[in-house]
Amino acid sequence: MARLDLSRFRSVRLRLLTLALAPLVVLMPLLLMLGFARWTADYDRVLIANVESDLKIAEQYLSTLVERTGTDVRSLSRAIEFRTALAMGGDMLAPLLAAQMQDLHLDFLYYLPPNSASDWPVVQTALAGRVATRIDLFGPDDLAGIDPALAERARIELIPTEAAVPTDRTEEDRGMVVHTASPVRGGGALVGGILLNRNLQFIDTINELVFLNAITGGDRQGTATLFLDDVRVSTNVRLFEDVRALGTRVSAAVRGAVLDEGRTWLDRAFVVNDWYISGYVPILDSFDRRVGMLYVGFLEAPFNTAKRAAYLWMLGAFAFVLAVSIPTFLWLAKGIFSPLERMALTIRRVEDGDLSARNGPMRARDEIGRVAGHLDDLLDQVQERDAELNRRVEQRTAELHAANAKLEETYRQLVMSEKLASIGEITAGVAHEINNPVAVIQGNVDVMRETLGDAAKPVDTELALIDRQVMRIGAIVGKLLQFARPGDYAGYDNAVDPGPLVADCLTLVEHVFARKDITVTTRFSPCPEVRIEPGELQQVVINLIVNAVQAMGDAGRLLLELGPEPRDGTDGVALVVEDTGPGIPPDRLASVFDPFFTTKQGEGTGLGLSISQSLVQRAGGLITAENHESGARFTVWLPATAPSED
Repeated sequence: MARLDLSRFRSVRLRLLTLALAPLVVLMPLLLMLGFARWTADYDRVLIANVESDLKIAEQYLSTLVERTGTDVRSLSRAIEFRTALAMGGDMLAPLLAAQMQDLHLDFLYYLPPNSASDWPVVQTALAGRVATRIDLFGPDDLAGIDPALAERARIELIPTEAAVPTDRTEEDRGMVVHTASPVRGGGALVGGILLNRNLQFIDTINELVFLNAITGGDRQGTATLFLDDVRVSTNVRLFEDVRALGTRVSAAVRGAVLDEGRTWLDRAFVVNDWYISGYVPILDSFDRRVGMLYVGFLEAPFNTAKRAAYLWMLGAFAFVLAVSIPTFLWLAKGIFSPLERMALTIRRVEDGDLSARNGPMRARDEIGRVAGHLDDLLDQVQERDAELNRRVEQRTAELHAANAKLEETYRQLVMSEKLASIGEITAGVAHEINNPVAVIQGNVDVMRETLGDAAKPVDTELALIDRQVMRIGAIVGKLLQFARPGDYAGYDNAVDPGPLVADCLTLVEHVFARKDITVTTRFSPCPEVRIEPGELQQVVINLIVNAVQAMGDAGRLLLELGPEPRDGTDGVALVVEDTGPGIPPDRLASVFDPFFTTKQGEGTGLGLSISQSLVQRAGGLITAENHESGARFTVWLPATAPSED
């Protein structure tokens, strides 16, 4: 029998060891370094993208402030009350302008007669017959000429600032002003403005919009600043805990890029006494000169700390894996090579013609030993394992389907919460903006009645119609505000027994189905108390009952079922409102809780279910909608009050 050359096997052993250890010793460190570099670059890009988004929000708010100031002054210039006072002379005009200046939150407001001369483009435009609103720099004499208090408020002492451009100035006495002027019928212009120096409400509002919102990142240590030239004239950057950094100056690098070159700065920058991920944008005045900057940014240190912690964690994990893997692999390799040598000898004997050659009993109890001892059963084992694998795949697939369904439900709830939050912000703004023209309409109707006196009787019907429509608009605005900020219309949460409260709701809406052929069935079981404001729960229940009755028309069956129902390990109470109406179209089932969604065109605002969902979610519960065999079913689930709260 030919002798087996074991030197070839030893070369295989060397190659196997090399192939196994090379990725750990050579390739893994290289991949780790590349991963660090790529992750750091992506991380920094995300931070820059965040500050760019924050800067856009701040710019939008500043633009909104400028536009709103111009709109307010323009509305006043066209108001009957102003024209009346202007016609009657200074004795009436001065008190009116003083009152309106406070109501509109302006720092100055005055009337400029026709044929007046002015160097301000804003005023020149208004005297030419067009409304204009821009940001302008007022000198100390300009401010003092309007009001000496404004000049004093604008004056800010300069504080020596690290990394700023050297200067001999000791104070900033100019004022950055939102400057607006509107033409007046008959000639002249109505001029007003807001001084932004030391306007902490303005800068704190920007900071709240950008950094105190959970969607955009409430955990960041963010700051916002308004610069006049390179001096902070309104900021929430702190020198100390309670001292704002008014009078400090921007770094020379930022000044050169933003004020001198007119570029937007999106990078890290030194702010007063620390490094921030910063965004700066230039501000232009009515002469199209760069006169200041708007800044937002957040502290860089927490993110650097997080990156260092991630680096150390990954390096430590790699070192641990390397230290454990190499000795373990070498120890396990001994148990692999011995049976492989015996299998190589057996194969060589078969090649030499010894068909009776076998591996024989193996000391190794691992996979290689079993393979060597059970070659004849290999195909059977493969078939059996294939069947077992298919069974496990089906089991895992079913589990994944269940997990995916739960994930989709959670995602839908998150999307609904985000939609309600976003629509709520927009709705609140729209509702408040609607109130202003509605108030103007109502005021003008009252002025018409007072001015016309008995001459208004021929149009009393039309004026009364206007009154009713204004009241209707007010009611709709109230509902919009209730949808946008339901917490402003609710009291404190109370632990209540839902059974009697739901029964009372039936009494309150009895008139809705009293003249209809509707059968009401109730199934109430003893329930634990829930924590919710009783009026809010009544509002939800009544809304669901009224919707069900309206869906059924003149006849049907209404079922109210109340009982305990735990969910995900939490005790709770479930109220089911089920009707025999036409149900909800399947393609619209996912939209029933969307704001302004309604199937009753021309009736209501479509906010009932949205407000109900918001009230129930605020109490920790959830409303769900589905179709059953003969109608729609709404389920309200609320968590039970904890025993310690009884």
